[in-house]
Amino acid sequence: MSEMTMAQRDKLMSDLKVVVTDAEELLKLTAHDVTEGTASLRARLQERLTQSKHSLVELQAVAADKAKAAGHAADDYVHAHPWKSVAIGAGVGMIVGLLIGRR
Repeated sequence: MSEMTMAQRDKLMSDLKVVVTDAEELLKLTAHDVTEGTASLRARLQERLTQSKHSLVELQAVAADKAKAAGHAADDYVHAHPWKSVAIGAGVGMIVGLLIGRR
């Protein structure tokens, strides 16, 4: 399986946050129901929510670290090869300008 793109990761994290928020709201709405089955389900759900929140925090930290590493690598490359970087930037800018100008 290929690695997820940054947009897919962001979408996944956003969706997981929505699910966690909805589950927390469900827990609040069922707080008055004290039957044994509901209490057991609420306890399991609360435990899984806590685990999910922890996993989301770890995923965000990993994504931030990777983004910082990519930024540092790009910065190092630009400092090591300034004229190549200028040429690449100009080339990309020219291509984007041509594509925009065609419309």
